[in-house]
Amino acid sequence: MAAAVARQHKHFSHDYHRTHSKYVVKEYSSSEVEEVDYQYHKEKRIQGVVEKKMKTSDKYIREESMIRGPKFLTRLRSHTVFENTPVKLFCSVQGYPTPSVRWYKDDVILDNSSGKYFVGSNTGIHTLEIPKSSTDDTAMYTAVATNIHGQVSTQASVIVKRFKKEEEICPFGWMPYEFAILPEIKYTKINITFLETFDVTFKEEGDSVTLACTMTISPNLANLQPQTLWYRDEHLLKESKWVKMESGGGVAKLTLPQLYKDDEGLYTLRMVTKGGDAVHRAYLYVKDGPPPVPGAPGAPMDIKIHDANRDYVIVSWKPPNTTTEGPIIGYFVDRCEVGTENWTQCNDSPIKICKYPVSGLFEGHSYYFRVRAVNSHGISRPSRMSDAIAAVDPTEFERLHATKLGGKLDVVTYHDDLEAEGEAPGAPSKVYASETDRTYVVLSWSPPVYHGKAPMWYYIEKSLVGSDSWQRVNTQVPVRSPRYAVFDLAEGKEYLFRVLAANMYGTSKASEPTGPIQTQELRGVPSAPGQVVATRETDTSVLIQWAPPKEPNNLIGYYIDSCVKGSKNWTSANHKPNKKTKFVVHGLTTGETYVFRVQAINELGLSDESQESAPLSVKAALALPSAPYDITLLHCDGTSMVLNWKRPLHSGGAKVTDYYIDKYNVAKKVWREVNVPPIKHRLHKVENLTEGAVYQFRIYGASIAGLGEPAAPSAAFHCDAWTMPEPGPAYDLSACEIRDDSLVLEWKIPVYTGASAITGYYVDVSKKGSGVWTTANETAVGHCYHKVTGLETGESYVFRVRAENAEGVGVASVSSDPVCAKALPGTQEIKCGVDAETGDIYLSFESCQMTEKSEFVWKKSYEEITDFSKGIVVQSSGSQSTLLFKNPDKEDVGTFSVSVTHTDGVSASYGISAEELQKMLTLSQEIRHPIIPLKTELAYKIIERGRVRFWLQAEGISSAVTYKFFANNKELVNCEQTKMSHDVATGVIEMVLDHFTEDSEGTFTVQIQDGKAKAQSSLVLIGDAFKAALAEAEYQRKEYIRVKEGPHFMEFLSVQIGDNCSVTLVCKVANLKKESVFHWFKDDVEIVPEVPADLTSGVCRLPLALFSKKDVGVYKATISDDRGMDVSLIDISGQAFDDIINEISRIAGSSAAELTIQCTAEGIQLQCHMKYFTEEMKINWMHKETKITASEKMRIGGTPSMATMEIVEPTDNDKGLYTIEILDSEKTHTRTLDLSGQVYDKAYAEFQRLKAEAYAEKNRGKVVGGLPDVVTIMEKKTLSLTCTVCGEPKPQVSWSKNDHEVEPSDQYVISLDSGKFASLTIKGVSLEDSGKYTMTVHNKYGGESVDIVVSVYKQGDKIPDIKPSPSPKRIMPPTGPIVVPTTPASSPAPAAKSPTPPHGAKSPTPSRGVKSPTPSRKK
Repeated sequence: MAAAVARQHKHFSHDYHRTHSKYVVKEYSSSEVEEVDYQYHKEKRIQGVVEKKMKTSDKYIREESMIRGPKFLTRLRSHTVFENTPVKLFCSVQGYPTPSVRWYKDDVILDNSSGKYFVGSNTGIHTLEIPKSSTDDTAMYTAVATNIHGQVSTQASVIVKRFKKEEEICPFGWMPYEFAILPEIKYTKINITFLETFDVTFKEEGDSVTLACTMTISPNLANLQPQTLWYRDEHLLKESKWVKMESGGGVAKLTLPQLYKDDEGLYTLRMVTKGGDAVHRAYLYVKDGPPPVPGAPGAPMDIKIHDANRDYVIVSWKPPNTTTEGPIIGYFVDRCEVGTENWTQCNDSPIKICKYPVSGLFEGHSYYFRVRAVNSHGISRPSRMSDAIAAVDPTEFERLHATKLGGKLDVVTYHDDLEAEGEAPGAPSKVYASETDRTYVVLSWSPPVYHGKAPMWYYIEKSLVGSDSWQRVNTQVPVRSPRYAVFDLAEGKEYLFRVLAANMYGTSKASEPTGPIQTQELRGVPSAPGQVVATRETDTSVLIQWAPPKEPNNLIGYYIDSCVKGSKNWTSANHKPNKKTKFVVHGLTTGETYVFRVQAINELGLSDESQESAPLSVKAALALPSAPYDITLLHCDGTSMVLNWKRPLHSGGAKVTDYYIDKYNVAKKVWREVNVPPIKHRLHKVENLTEGAVYQFRIYGASIAGLGEPAAPSAAFHCDAWTMPEPGPAYDLSACEIRDDSLVLEWKIPVYTGASAITGYYVDVSKKGSGVWTTANETAVGHCYHKVTGLETGESYVFRVRAENAEGVGVASVSSDPVCAKALPGTQEIKCGVDAETGDIYLSFESCQMTEKSEFVWKKSYEEITDFSKGIVVQSSGSQSTLLFKNPDKEDVGTFSVSVTHTDGVSASYGISAEELQKMLTLSQEIRHPIIPLKTELAYKIIERGRVRFWLQAEGISSAVTYKFFANNKELVNCEQTKMSHDVATGVIEMVLDHFTEDSEGTFTVQIQDGKAKAQSSLVLIGDAFKAALAEAEYQRKEYIRVKEGPHFMEFLSVQIGDNCSVTLVCKVANLKKESVFHWFKDDVEIVPEVPADLTSGVCRLPLALFSKKDVGVYKATISDDRGMDVSLIDISGQAFDDIINEISRIAGSSAAELTIQCTAEGIQLQCHMKYFTEEMKINWMHKETKITASEKMRIGGTPSMATMEIVEPTDNDKGLYTIEILDSEKTHTRTLDLSGQVYDKAYAEFQRLKAEAYAEKNRGKVVGGLPDVVTIMEKKTLSLTCTVCGEPKPQVSWSKNDHEVEPSDQYVISLDSGKFASLTIKGVSLEDSGKYTMTVHNKYGGESVDIVVSVYKQGDKIPDIKPSPSPKRIMPPTGPIVVPTTPASSPAPAAKSPTPPHGAKSPTPSRGVKSPTPSRKK
């Protein structure tokens, strides 16, 4: 714009100044000065016309966004003059609001109060005049223009030369004029030190806040005061309605009277001086204010106005965070005309994107704008209103023209008014889109060359690409500026635009159309940000960093959320979008663990949340450790020294794990490393030293954060061997259990003990700084700790220790660090007692301080407890720790102490005496082994039906009581026969024995447990006492039967085992009638026996055939009719089952026959026939007194009639004496057989014969299948008889008809494919082909033949109905001796045991002496 106005002004380019830098000091000629003066007046007149036009409106008007900030139209020019010559600098600046200009001389604000300088300002032209210059005025002059939208500056140098003297070389002559020229002017350096600063601040919308810093300024010169600059997120702040600033008197304040989320950010105070600046910064958080309705979203923020014109503006904003609120549906935009308080909603329905064109404005009027967010719960608070914006033509300055008449500036007009009359304007040119959006395009173009004087305006036309039709856009509103926004376009479509100029005389031709311009498509919100990484910052803040989204989609910024790990209660960390990919989250709880997530935002809203960061515990970042100190010499032997030192006072947040030592030979004056591998302990022997030399040492501490500073060099140590008889110094002094008047001092024994063993220690104490030492103990203590008493509260003390031996007292240790005799707030002592629940003796301690790394360390006699094998257990949780004695004894007498690491010395101790320990042991025994008091011991009572009730009564029992009844040490179960119950109210526990018989004689016992309390009571029923009880029970039973007259069991269920090992359940019933019914049950499932119960005799039997484990269970018998039902039960399991098996074993063992031999194709089998055999019997097989274990070689089994043991593939090693042992509960039954000599040879030969026959049977020729028994076929057809054969070696196949061999011919085709598929094909069969056909297959191991009956019938005859009469296959014996291969195939795995065959079934194995038959032919 300035270029258009000042088009005729002479201009010196940058290149010109670079080329002619040495001539920069040359004075302007008179013509140049006249031209500059003319330019000054010309610009002044133009600015006056503009301001006059703007004053025609009573409203507050300003220019649109592109020219709101300051802009220099004319910049300062450099001058070189002689002294006493006047100098005038001027510049013109433009902006809205009108910029203020400050002048600086060499970067120091110009003091114009002296009268030497005159500053002027008129309609945007600013001047600085020096009426009479001097050499002191040689400097760099700067004009800084500032308004609320920013600042700009321009510089020029002024060189004042002495009159009529040789020109001095200008130090700036080589520089182009645009660079700052900084003459060498001496100044005083000003130092600024902040005393009080503002910290991170948390506020809410609507609050006010003042950020203040106090400081000292040295030296404090009235004419050299520092400049105060405030920044928000690196943007310089200026005084406004929303920002107030104060500075002076060593205080700088920034007040924000009404906070909005727009005010959130990093605030920086810069105090700028000649010598540099002092900076302090801290973050201000502004959270959402209370919503108008619960659940409504937060207010939008950062309202911006774009592309302001005569009748429209474009408003944009940033969306709020919705961490705890529902998603945003849209936004309402409101406007308010300046000077009124009436807000008008601009859009009828919520808009979803954060940009909205507001049309329908009145030209020359100014407006405020604000935005409200909407969600399903309601409407948010309004945002902060925008700055006032004027609806004016942004190109108005460009259309001004100045005309010079007679050397003077007389007229300033618009270009439109200078045009000639009577002609239409020319066509505009260079039409382009300066901004595109989803529904609008902002067009700009170059105006045409002027031809008429009449006012000119523009028409804009659009065309959808491919439509070939043009539509005028602005039919109602004339456009005078060469810029216009076309609204209501379709999203994602391509358009062409052209512009026509018009005046009262006509319309120009259309401009060249633009290229296709596509409106933006709604691409959606950004994708979720990438990985989020949290790192430690301070003990209340965390640095969050993340990867930007892969699809930013016009990214605006990010919102960060935080959440305590495991809570799912997310809170907003920032309330204003953060533009960077890192952010420091403040206000966190020290030691708490958090997770973080990030959301990206654009004008459409918020993205999905990123993945959560890894959990991070809030604590300060790690720093290097401080230096170790107090390096001490503990021993020297002439060639080595033992050193000790104190750990660094500050670890930097990480444990100091490594140390490095440097040594310094005073004579050589060179520091050298002692160790390359790190030292882990604060005690180290430095070797290879020179005897008699003097050394100094320094030590570094290291942690995971790195290597810290070295310690100060130690004192000079002489490398001379120690020979004194007294002990050396103790070391590592530390204080614990610090109280208001006492503490406990600990140390470690000296490295050098002297000429004899150490006998004790003396502790010296001194007030800090006094230098006066007193001994705390009159007699030496024999251990490495001592409690120092009599201290003054609040005083600081230092301590030292001296060791003593038989030769005397040795040198004192290095003094301890000062210790203040004052207990920590909330200090607790150790509590001792007995746990009321477990009976454990315990020492309990609660720490008044805890950190994340804190640990409890328990000690006995001030030595850490590491042996937990004797029942000592440490349980720690939070700030509580307990030492438990699971197995306390006399060794636990003594002093126990506890300390808490990573605290300010939290510790305590407790002494357990022998007397106290004995009392606690007694109490522990009572708690661990309580007794339930009984009112009555176990007793009995005979009740109806002859049942017996056993019962006792306790003083009291709970509902959780448990109990067990025993009869003769055998536990009874709660069932129908022994019903058990208890009554909590009365404390009675009872058991009713249903069947009291002669077997019930003995001792009855009950054991009770209620919680930890126990009780036991017994009742002995033997001899006369039992007989009396049994007689009473029998009487009650008979009486019950007599009275009830119902069916009942005279004899309850019992087991009978016959001489043949049969097992039968037997019972006897009585008092029956015709309708009485008897039932058997097993495990409550009814059994229907093959023979029904015989109720006429009253004896009922249930045979258990082939008794084995399958018969285990509870059997029940019931007898019932309309008078009632009686039940009898018997449990066949456990010992009862074992008793039955023992009895079966006894009978079977007595009946066992001698061992016999039975050979098989696999080996030699030994058999022992007996009355019954089952696997549950205890049977052992022995070979030469060695027990045989079942295996693939030795197969042990049997059938119900015998036990067997088979020797597979016997060898000479299997010869010998074999024995079978049948065991019962009282006796072992044995049978033997000597398998050797002729017996073995005969058996082995039989085994080989059977093996050969089996091998031949396996490999002989066979017909596998495929041939029919009968074939009927019509003559002249082809008959094919095919089957599959097998054998090894491959068998031969022959065919015969009616016992005559079939010879191959053209009609009879015989084939054998692959030795497997045999076929006979008869072509064109005739009636003569009917008959019996036989196929024979054989090899050297034998074979077989199969018959097929073929029946041929004539065509047209009825198919003969021939029923097949299958004939068995005929087996053919081997043609020669059978030879089994020398390397037999591996024995097959033993087959799974077949179920036990039915009782009495005949063994499939032939009896001894019976020759195994040849396998029968297959049918």
